[in-house]
Formats: sequence, C-alpha cells, structure tokens
Amino acid sequence: MTRTADEIGRTARGPRPLPALGTQRPQPVLQSVDTVLGSGLRVIVVRQPSVPMVELRLRIPFGGTDPRHSARAEVLSETLLAGTSRRDRLELDTDLALVGGELRAGVDPERLSVSGSALASGLPTLLDVLGDALTGATYADDEVSVERTRLVERIAVARSQPSVIAREALQRRRYGDHPFTREMPVAEEVAVVTPEEVRELHRASVLSRGSVLVLVGDVDPDDTVAKLATALADWQSDASVAELQPLPEVTGGDLQVVHRPGAVQSQLRLSARAMARTHPDYPAMQLANLAFGGYFSSRLVENIREDKGYTYHARSAAEFTNSGASLLVEADTATDVTAAALWEIRYELGRLGLVPPDESEMDTLRRYAIGSLLIATASQGGLASQLTALAGYGLDPQWLTDHPARLAAVTEEDVARVALEYFAPTAFTGVIVGDADALGSLRGLGGVSLP
Repeated sequence: MTRTADEIGRTARGPRPLPALGTQRPQPVLQSVDTVLGSGLRVIVVRQPSVPMVELRLRIPFGGTDPRHSARAEVLSETLLAGTSRRDRLELDTDLALVGGELRAGVDPERLSVSGSALASGLPTLLDVLGDALTGATYADDEVSVERTRLVERIAVARSQPSVIAREALQRRRYGDHPFTREMPVAEEVAVVTPEEVRELHRASVLSRGSVLVLVGDVDPDDTVAKLATALADWQSDASVAELQPLPEVTGGDLQVVHRPGAVQSQLRLSARAMARTHPDYPAMQLANLAFGGYFSSRLVENIREDKGYTYHARSAAEFTNSGASLLVEADTATDVTAAALWEIRYELGRLGLVPPDESEMDTLRRYAIGSLLIATASQGGLASQLTALAGYGLDPQWLTDHPARLAAVTEEDVARVALEYFAPTAFTGVIVGDADALGSLRGLGGVSLP
C-alpha cells in the first residue's frame, strides 16, 4: 500500500526527527595556471578530471557608447560562428561534432561571450575552431540577413512580455541613459545593420588584449596553455578591449509606476546599491541577502508567498558589474494586492537590520551559502562559469577556495550592520509595472510616484 509523505514523516509518537547535518565538505584545492599570453589574453586553466571533457569560456569586454552599438553587437554574436574563410557553417558544426563539441556566442552591454565544450581529446579541434572564428569570421551577407530577421522577430515578442517591460523600466530608473541599460536593442535598429558594419565591429572590438579565456577539464594546465598560445597565435592586436564607463551608484528614491493598461498583475522591481565581491563585508551581505529573499526559505518568501499568498514568485539577488554591484528585489503580484505586497517587502527590509538572524538561522544560511558554492563548482561547466565571472573582477581561483572560510566567519552582528546600511527601505528605488488606474492605493504608502 502506498503511504503519503505525511505518513512517512510521522510515527505514533509524533514527527520523525530529522537526522543531524553532516560536516561541511571543504572546497577542493584547484590545480591551475593563471597567466597572460603575449597577446594580452589572460588564460586560466584548471584541471578537474571528473569526466573526460573540457569546458571553455571566453569573455571579451565589449562596451560601446554609440546608440546603435547594441544592435550591431547582437547581430555579431548571432553570426560570429556562422562561417569563416576556412569553414562554412556546416563544416564548422561538423568539425565540432566529431569531437563531441559545441560553441555558442552571446552578448550583453558589458561583454561578448563564447562558451563551449568538447571531449578532452578533442581540445585541439575546439581551440582551432575558436581561433578560426576569432580571426576569420566572414559574416556572409546571407547569414547576416537570416539572423537579423530572426532577431527582429524575437525582440518584438520579448518586448510584449511584462518581465521585459519591468526590466527595461528598472534599468532606466536606476542608471538613466547609461549604455549599460541597452540590454536589448531596438528592432528597427537591428533591421538596418549591414554585414560590413558587423565586420568593422569585429575588427575594432573582438580583441585579445584585456580578454579572459577559462578552460576547465581533464587536461594538464601547463600543456593546455602551450596549446592555447599556438592555436590563438594569430589573434593579436596592439589595441585593447573597450570597457564600459562606471555605472552611477544606485540611490534611494520613489518607486515609479509604469502604466500598463488593463494589466491584471503588477511587477515590483526594487533596487539599491550593494558591494562588490572584493569588499571585506561581501560575505556578510551575501548572508543578509539569503536571509531576506535569496532562497526559498527566506523571510520574504515565507511572508508574501507562503503566509499571505500574494505572489508565486519573489526573490532578492545581487547583480554584479565591472564597476560595482546592486541589490534587486522582485515580485509579481495580482493588481489588488500590490500595495499590500509592497508594504510587506518594506517591512521585511526594515526588520532584517532590527531583528537579524539568530545563531540557528545563521547556521542555516552559512550551510546553504557554502553548499550552494560547492554544488555550483562541482561540475566542469559550473566551475568554468564561476571562474570567468570572478576573472572579470580581477579575482583568481584562490578566491573560490578561500570563500567558504569567509562565510563561516560572518557573525550575527556583521549581518545586522550590513542590513541596516544596505537593506534599509529608504535605500531602494525602483519601478512598479501595472495598471496605474487600479493602483491608487499605493499613494497611501508614500514613496511611490504614479502617472
């Protein structure tokens, strides 16, 4: 006979006791090489022989101030791997497939990224195809035309989504007209991008000097660096990559209501300044964020999702850029409970500093943070992505090894101090996307600007 979860978890004398938590596993020591090639490319290679594969991550700073830079960059990322002077698209894909490999490209306002993987024995082919694309991508007219049309269609669909509307409104609210806010190009600008414009952008901006390449897998680090130097020998330039100018610091202010007529839901997006991973108080902020809304058992989720049922989706997170970091709080609610949800969000923000986590909650937060880090870096792909992100802030693999100890040293007082400064309700600004005609009750809360 099948028993329910409740029956399994209980005995005649009450609930079954949970087993004691085991000892936290330490972060493994990484066998790695971190060096800079003569071309100015920083290379990080880490041996992780869990499976006979290798993961590749290339990060090229790709800032641009031209209003049309975002459109050109998106077309470039879609066609970078569409053919070279040595291989057409089919030949490129076939060569990768023969070594169990793949490569893909993407772009955001700060960087152009190329990521991929292959069998460890196929690393020379993976690197050869990468070098071919970096130095010989042709951006054929027909390939650019096809991808340009697809992009226009995707952008049109995306811009109708409430989450995208909220994201773009939040970016403008906290960063004004900074180029960083152009996360998605305008469809009309994408439609007129020419192949020659894409080729010129590649020549001017796809540069090695200042870029970072991370390889993680069943490889010998020193031998892999030598293979890299050979495979990418032609990818050289005296010029350096273009970094975006620093973002303005997020300051507190009214939440701005963005009118979306007839909307039955509201998207609440709040933001405040945060601290970079290099800041001494970053571990305390990481635990404070977890306590507030950073995981499923957080205070925010327990309040407005589990207890009051105002939302299915609520969370908080830190967002990192080259020049700093910001806190993001987001929740999607029914229109008629928008004001009540905002009240509770502000309540939990204020309570975090006044009633910080006790030792029991701190122990849970520490274990969750350390455990999540270990899980995120257990796979070759996860470790490669983590190291690539850290390299963008000038950090090395040792930072990962040392971070669990930093988290373990955080005290209740540290979390309270950080919460009072960074999680104060008045430190936040943001937007609420919804039907402004149905959100008049927000006026009673104050700190909200309605149209």
